[in-house]
Amino acid sequence: MLQTLSTAWFSLPDYGRATAWILVITVALIISVALLTLVERKVIGWMQLRRGPNRVSIFGLFPGLGQPFADVVKLLMKEVIIPAKANKFLFRLAPMITLIPAFAAWAVIPLSPEVVVSKADAGLLYLLSLTSMGVYGVIIAGWATNSKYAFLGAMRSAAQMVAYEIAMGFALVGVLMATRSMNLGTIVLSQSGGVGAWNWFWLFPLFIVYFISGVAETNRAPFDVAEGESEIVAGFHVEYSGMAFALFFLAEYANMILIAALTAVFFFGGWLSPFQGYPVIGDTLLGAPSFLWLGIKISVGLFMFLWFRATFPRYRYDQIMRLGWKALIPVTLVWIGVEMVLSVYKIGPWSH
Repeated sequence: MLQTLSTAWFSLPDYGRATAWILVITVALIISVALLTLVERKVIGWMQLRRGPNRVSIFGLFPGLGQPFADVVKLLMKEVIIPAKANKFLFRLAPMITLIPAFAAWAVIPLSPEVVVSKADAGLLYLLSLTSMGVYGVIIAGWATNSKYAFLGAMRSAAQMVAYEIAMGFALVGVLMATRSMNLGTIVLSQSGGVGAWNWFWLFPLFIVYFISGVAETNRAPFDVAEGESEIVAGFHVEYSGMAFALFFLAEYANMILIAALTAVFFFGGWLSPFQGYPVIGDTLLGAPSFLWLGIKISVGLFMFLWFRATFPRYRYDQIMRLGWKALIPVTLVWIGVEMVLSVYKIGPWSH
């Protein structure tokens, strides 16, 4: 049976296998987003000494596990109300512009040595262009509703996203200098050799900047001033309801998973094992590269997102902008200069 399935799989043309992986990744990502909403509430509940969701079960098993699916049903049943003076076409388009890049970015992310939808040599440029698209969805959503509150929230959120997008881009320039490739599979392979060979060691300041920028890019706490209830109602999506609002919600959590995955790929060796190259253990199954290692690294990154939300108070808007423009961007520029020196003297990743 397995032999027949394997033969049928490898007999498919390249576009057929790519299409199959697109479907698998999309379904897995949607399910992961649903479960992440439950995990977030459970983790924050654990940190705050309360239970979190524990009522809705599936067939009487695993109390709380059915909560994400109950939320989906609730949102599907709610009416999508479009304001009378809104631009109806752009109002409907904005959630899709926000959501589609979060899914499309997975086309170039290597999930294992064999599994990647596209081995594009310019994968890094593809990611930069796609992640920059999210700001358009935010601006269009705020403007199309014809509401001053939504528009003000959109402007605040867009200014924040642009500021941290620059810091994130400079951090990736440092990764490009260290790996000398824009292909994500090559970036992962360049970190072969165990934990000490991963980019986090030589690019530690850039890793910190990238992850902080990722938290701000996704409008997550403590950078969620666009949705500060005490400040500006609910931000740019204040007029959205039902599944239209759910698409923004889905995009936020999909972007969290994306940032965690990219952090793992750029700075923590992607699907490489931390025990690779170690004596004895490096020759076992624990030393082999696999999707399991990438999944563990993504999970740790997502836990950090949840930990930040449960721990840090919301920053003031001027503090957020000051951090982005006056702290993170200068740090990336300085470390790019340090990388130039390391490259000249053939130190670290440049010694090969």
